[in-house]
Amino acid sequence: QVQLVESGGGLVQAGGSLRLSCVASGSIFSINRMGYYRQAPGKQRELVAAITSGGSTNYVDSVKDRFTISRDNAKNTVYLQMNSLKPEDTAVYYCAYRALNRDYWGQGTRVTVSS
Repeated sequence: QVQLVESGGGLVQAGGSLRLSCVASGSIFSINRMGYYRQAPGKQRELVAAITSGGSTNYVDSVKDRFTISRDNAKNTVYLQMNSLKPEDTAVYYCAYRALNRDYWGQGTRVTVSS
């Protein structure tokens, strides 16, 4: 089992920044992918950004050049730096961990961007 604990959400004005953190614990496999998904009211959950244990990243087009995902493998922690936030970034953000074809999810942290 893998447990994910998220932190860093909150309320911010448009144009502001937030940083999300997610710590993984438990049966961590060295080769894995961690990332963040988000779900806005009335919309499907979407992948925002992900990073492999080797450092490869991918982003949804709408956040490219604004969000940066990074990780500290020694701490089993992933970070999502969100800059130039827009009201359309408002959602619940979920940390995700994938290894050995199994997915684990964090409890979610709410990000609200006011206009």
